Amino acid sequence: MAKKRILWQLFPSYLLIIFTALLAVGIYTSSSLREFYYEQTAEDLKTSAWLVERQVVREASPFDSEFLNTLSSELGTKTNTRITIIDLSGKILGDSHEDPSRMDNHSDRPEFMTAIKGQIGMALRFSNILEEEMMFIAVPITREKKITGVVRTSIPTTFIDRAIQTIELKIGGVGLMVALLAAGISLIVSRRISRPLEQMKHSAQTIAKGEWKDKLSVTSDSVEISALSDTLNQMASQLEERISTITNQRNESEAVLSSMIEGVLAVDASERVIRLNKAAAKLLDIEADKSEGRPIEHIVRNPHLRNFVEKTLGGMETVETDLTIGSQNEIFLQAHGAALRDVQGNSIGAVIVLNDVTSIRRLETVRRDFVANVSHELKTPITLIKGFLETLQQGAMENKEKAEHFLNIMAKQVERLNSIIEDLLSLSRLEQDSGKPEIQMGRTSVHKILESVIRDLELKAVDRKTTINMNCDKELEVFSNPPLLSQAVLNLVDNALKYSEPGGQIEVEARETETEVVIGVQDFGCGIDSSHLPRLFERFYRVDQARSRQLGGTGLGLAIVKHIAQAHGGSVSVDSTLGKGSRFSIHLPIN
Repeated sequence: MAKKRILWQLFPSYLLIIFTALLAVGIYTSSSLREFYYEQTAEDLKTSAWLVERQVVREASPFDSEFLNTLSSELGTKTNTRITIIDLSGKILGDSHEDPSRMDNHSDRPEFMTAIKGQIGMALRFSNILEEEMMFIAVPITREKKITGVVRTSIPTTFIDRAIQTIELKIGGVGLMVALLAAGISLIVSRRISRPLEQMKHSAQTIAKGEWKDKLSVTSDSVEISALSDTLNQMASQLEERISTITNQRNESEAVLSSMIEGVLAVDASERVIRLNKAAAKLLDIEADKSEGRPIEHIVRNPHLRNFVEKTLGGMETVETDLTIGSQNEIFLQAHGAALRDVQGNSIGAVIVLNDVTSIRRLETVRRDFVANVSHELKTPITLIKGFLETLQQGAMENKEKAEHFLNIMAKQVERLNSIIEDLLSLSRLEQDSGKPEIQMGRTSVHKILESVIRDLELKAVDRKTTINMNCDKELEVFSNPPLLSQAVLNLVDNALKYSEPGGQIEVEARETETEVVIGVQDFGCGIDSSHLPRLFERFYRVDQARSRQLGGTGLGLAIVKHIAQAHGGSVSVDSTLGKGSRFSIHLPIN
């Protein structure tokens, strides 16, 4: 069923009621007037008939047809009424409008038949003589208590009909005016009722769109509509407040979830994803926007995580586990799961918190390796020193040549221990001072730094018959700490000397790009296999441990270089080809 505006429901209803009432009043008034006119006319005819009857009784005894006919004509003309005098047999003795001799016997007329019974007869019927509707009143003529005839008076009813029609036309005109006036008033009243409702509808639509700026201002004399308007304003205010609270809470939750480094994954009871923060999407390598509403098995390929979600959904307690995801780059996760429950305590889903502990695991691995490497590096010279001391204590001191040889070896091992400790302390200081403003920085000539390093290692290069070539613009400068930068370049050139074949050469160069200054040290020695390159700058990591110890390396030189570069806001890199040599580079930002 088609819906209509309330205006077009109220207004037609009012019109129907008004026109129905006017029609009923018109019909009742017309009927009452007609009845009143007929009764009044009947009374007039009855009075005229009694007057004629009295006169007939006084002056016509016995009946004289000529007299009665004359009397009927005179009285009928004066009263504008048709008067007929009839004897008991129905014969017309006198008539005011027709010749009695030509008139039919009236013994079968209903009003005559009633009158001869001593009652007043009345009839409404069409007159064939006058050819119009007539009202007839007949009264008995009584002499000495005997009915001797009938006096009948009659009048056409057309004048009544015309009078009533005139009145009905006037009533109809007035009624039409009243109806139009009432229709206008009804329209105004309908609009007065519907306009506040229209305003409230518009306000409700505005509220539905989330716009709360303007309050509803309804002018109405109706207590109910005013109360409804006030209630709607109150509801809108409360709704705005609650939605604002919910929005703020949602935004706060979104902000908290977005800022969390832990991944948060929420699923419903059907294992469909209902919430996923950025950290979880990054950890699981999925798109957060396309994941919500989808089954978890469609977006997460890790079976251990899916089993953990199922276990969390089916349990009552908080569960924890360690997970590993990723095939090439493994990510270690610590997962915490808890069931989501409604106010009745029924399970409606689960929330999983994923904590990336990869860096912690790697740090633990590095720590274990570091402790093991330090222990090993310190234990080797200490073991040698201890062994030679025991040998000397057991009598080797008697042999001066052997004792001196043993003492020289012990001195070298002590020097090695000192180098390891010095490098560890340097590395520790670099790690502590990295990123702190206390490191003194300034504009430094790169050419002077490289020249100084080459000069310091000149004798060692001559001993190994190795040529060191330098290629650097004298005007090139970098923002750095000169002693630290010198140590980093020194470590790289020293390593290049150690791993270069006698008679070889080393290229030391510096160049400037748009964003950085690159200091590179190129040797043409044995080179390094690509499998070792990712770990080359770790502490105590050696490609060839026996050769490194033979050459006097501590295993910390490259780690120190990396930390010096990081302290300057830069980085290190290495390119190497097995059998052709290696190139180590320090990248320092221009600014």
